[in-house]
Formats: sequence, structure tokens, C-alpha cells
Amino acid sequence: MDGNTLINSLVAKSLMSVQDGAKLLAESASLGKSVEDMVLDRRLVDELSFTKIKAEIVGVPYIGVDLKTVTPDVLKMIPESTAKTYRAVPLKLDGGMLVVGMENPQDPKAQDALRFIAQQSQVSLGVYLVSRSDIEAVLRKYTPYESEVSKAIQSLSDEEAATAGEIKRASIDSGIEVVEEAPIIKIVSSTLRSGVEQGASDIHIEPQRDRIRVRFRIDGELKEVSSFPLKIHDAVLARIKVLTNLKIDETRVPQDGRFRDTIFGKDIDFRVSTFPTPSGEKVALRILDPTVGLKSMEDLGLVGTNDKRIRRAIDRPYGMILVTGPTGSGKTTTLYALLKILNTGNSNIVSLEDPVEYFIDGVNQSQVKPEIGYTFASGLRQIVRQDPDVIMVGEIRDSETAELAVHAALTGHIVLSTLHTNNAPGAIPRLIDMGVDPFLIPAALNIVVGQRLVRRLNPEGKETVVAPPEIEQVIEAEFSKLPEDMKAAVLKYQKPYKIFRPPKDSKDKGFKGRIALFEVLEMTRELENIINNDPSEGKIVDEARRQGLVTMRQDGIIKALDGVVSMEDVIRETSESE
Repeated sequence: MDGNTLINSLVAKSLMSVQDGAKLLAESASLGKSVEDMVLDRRLVDELSFTKIKAEIVGVPYIGVDLKTVTPDVLKMIPESTAKTYRAVPLKLDGGMLVVGMENPQDPKAQDALRFIAQQSQVSLGVYLVSRSDIEAVLRKYTPYESEVSKAIQSLSDEEAATAGEIKRASIDSGIEVVEEAPIIKIVSSTLRSGVEQGASDIHIEPQRDRIRVRFRIDGELKEVSSFPLKIHDAVLARIKVLTNLKIDETRVPQDGRFRDTIFGKDIDFRVSTFPTPSGEKVALRILDPTVGLKSMEDLGLVGTNDKRIRRAIDRPYGMILVTGPTGSGKTTTLYALLKILNTGNSNIVSLEDPVEYFIDGVNQSQVKPEIGYTFASGLRQIVRQDPDVIMVGEIRDSETAELAVHAALTGHIVLSTLHTNNAPGAIPRLIDMGVDPFLIPAALNIVVGQRLVRRLNPEGKETVVAPPEIEQVIEAEFSKLPEDMKAAVLKYQKPYKIFRPPKDSKDKGFKGRIALFEVLEMTRELENIINNDPSEGKIVDEARRQGLVTMRQDGIIKALDGVVSMEDVIRETSESE
């Protein structure tokens, strides 16, 4: 597909500016990379919109993929090697027609291969253009995780298990030949690929008394997905240590590191931590998938009043934006979403992180190393000499960092950071406890964002039920506390209230991803008076209600009535913040 034609179409659809298109064409020529790959790899355009535009250009209709129709019988119609070589996958059998999804339907070699398969199978062909991610999803159905691991374990001899630690580094997406020669590589790479495929945030490989347990954390919950023979434990750990450049012969103390590899065409970072136990070393791998972790404000669940308040705050020329919540509540993800908005190319953005979770083009990211004296505090002293416009500090952990961050906000910088408190109003007393002078806080602090994560209901399989009386009472009580402008907005929810839940037979498929519940506290003249005179959390909460703060519980109830999350999750996750 011609790059100029593609750029012109994206500009015509207002998905890209003329200047950005010209810049992309120049980069494509200098790097020797196609415009299509650059647009998709950099996520410059939503993949669905891009694929539909591509379909118009090549003159082949677009189709969305329903994986339920891709049965084993359908997969047999096109051999796996052919599907991978030509990026052409079978989607369904519709009578006597085989429906095929292609990434490059104009490829003459792919067309010849499909015609030969159709003649052999005595079927007609229906060819459609599908997205790159849909192609990958169908390809993954050829060899499920469990069968891959089982075959690798069966082919592994005792001698190979003992010497597997000597395996050199090979890509997770290495060719089949390499994997077949080294079953341990196959076992580890299949586990990592399956974790990415299932959308896991963490992989735990844990030695038990008689086996190795493998668990994935999906949507916040740990689920056992496989188990390995205990005899290959050392080999599996050695393989992971080789990938991470950790000391293979050190098993007495914890180690940590990270590595990057390409899985399903995406650059994925893995943060690795080992931990000695009586049964052997346990390893936890955090999966840092930029297509999952780098989200927009809408994807996070920021809408309405909360969204407007945050956008007002980041439009100001200086000041601090704090994101609060417990560990694992998505605070860093929110900071990255704010950085994406601020990363316009006209500002110098510098970050201090521990560790750097996602790499963002255009942002100068630095990882602190406390063991050599490079801390958040010492890094902040250096950052102000880098002529920054925006400073991100991964976490305010001590009084020195808190004071330096406040002073950076007072001297003309936008400062983004996180703090561990249960709710947004609790951030101000926490800063004072950390030694920040109360009179500095009103001038430095723009907003505080409190948040919690809850599971998002799968839109394809949720059930509607009438809220029981006790839930109805909670809804009524929270609606009565809403600010006046919000009360008008919730009039559409009438008794009997309808709430949503996964079907009883949904097992693990009732939820899909997670979304945040938010509350946003703005600095006001009244709040300034409270901070200067009696900064108790109770008085701050009263002022928050006066200024129309929508609490996390209220935000969650509205999302539950809209069918986005379950009411049970909202009440459970917000019980401490009320």
C-alpha cells in the first residue's frame, strides 16, 4: 500500500495533520520502514479506524473477527505455516464458502496459496481485510498454551532438564526450530506469551512441595493456569535469569531486573523479581504491555465533572497534581495518561521513576537507583537544572521529596506525582505530616485525584437484575449527597434500579479488564483557609462536599447503573474511603 495514499486518506479523515503526515513520510524514507508499520507501531491512529481506511484504499471489505466461529475444524482449512507466512487466517465456514481474513489481500503469492487451498478443499473463498491484532488473535488459536507446554515437557529428558540453565538467550518469538531444540525455552516463552495474550498484569511461577504452580493475575485476581514438574524448576528459573541477566548461581537472596522482547508484534517489557523460599526460588514477572498500560483519560474511566477538573488543572502553567490511592490502584497509569496529554512536543518533560514502567517517546525518563544515592530527592535537585516544563515524580515517599516537589511546583513547573492515602482529602494532612509547611500547599497544589480499580463487566455477557433493598438504600443515600448539577444528571436512573452482573455460568469470562473509580479535589479559597487554620481531614471532607466533589463511591454507583461495573465490586472497593 502506497504511503502517500495512506497519509492523504488519514489527513482527509482528520486523523492526522498535514504537517505530521509529511514528517511521517520523511521518517519512513530515512528509516526504511513502511508508513503503515510506523502508524500502527506508534499507535498514531486507532487500529480499527486505520483498518477501515485501509479497506477503502485497497478495495477489500473490512470484517471484525468473532473468535467463537474459529473452531478447530475451521483452523484445519489453512495450515498454520501458511497462515503465518501470508498473514491469512480462516474465520468461518459459511455453507460452501471459506471466509478468510487477510492483512495484505493484494499479495499475489498469498492469493495463489489461498486459491490452491480452496481447490483442494472444494470450497469458494470470501476474502476480507482484518486488523493486525485480529490476525494475531486467530494465529494464537492454532497452538493453545496448555498443549504447547505439555508437548515441551514430554519431550524433555532428565539430562536436558539438568543442563537447561546453559541455554543462551533467544527471543520469545523465536522460530519453531530453536524452540523445538530447547524445550525449556519453549515452556518459558509459551508461559510469557500466554500471559500477554490473556491480558495478565503479573505471572507468578511458584515452587510447591510436589510441583511448580503457575498463576496469572488477570483483572486483579490470581488464577492458576498451569503446573510443571518440580524437576524442571531450576531450569525454568535459569532460563528466566538468563533473559534478565541475573546471577544464575545466586539463589540465597532476592534479585530483580527486567528485559524486553517482541511478542505478537509488540514490544513488551517484563519486570522480574526472584524470592527465595524453602521449596526453591519463586519468581514474579510484571508484564508491561504499552498497548494495555498506556491509556487515554476516557479509557481510565474519567468522565464528566472529574474529567473537566483534571483538564483544567493540566492547562495551568504550573502547580502540583497528586494522584492518591493504595498500592495497585492504577496511580502510575493515570500519571502516564496525563503525560500523554502534556506531551505535545512543545514542552520539556522529565520524569523520575522507580522503575520506569512504560517508555514514552518524547519524555525524558530516568530510573532512580537508591543503592548509589540516586533517589527521588537527589534526582529532583538535578531535574530543575534540566530546564523542565513538566516534572513527574513516581512517588512522594519522604519529607525531603515532598518539600522539593512543592518548591518545584511553586517555581513555575507542572509537577505530577503519587501519594499513598485512602482518598483525595487525606492527601493534604499527609503532606503536612511529611513536613511540608501548610501555607505553601494552597499555592503549590492544583488538584488531588483519588482512585480505586474495579473489574469492568464484559459487555457481551452481562445480566440485568433489580437492585435488592439494601443496595437501593445505598444508591438513594449517595444520590442525596450529590452536588446539585449532578442530581439533575442522575434523574434518568429510576426505581426500581437496574444493576448488572456476570451470568452465573460465565466462570472467568464475566469481566474484561479494569476501570478506575475517581474523586477529584480542587484547591479553592475556602480550602486554603481551612489548610491555614485547622487542616483536619474532617473539615477538608466538608469543604470537598461543598465544592461538589463526586466521591469514588458515587462515581462507582453511576458506572454500575450504566452497566460498566458490578455494584458489589463498587461497594467492596469503596468501603474504606467512605
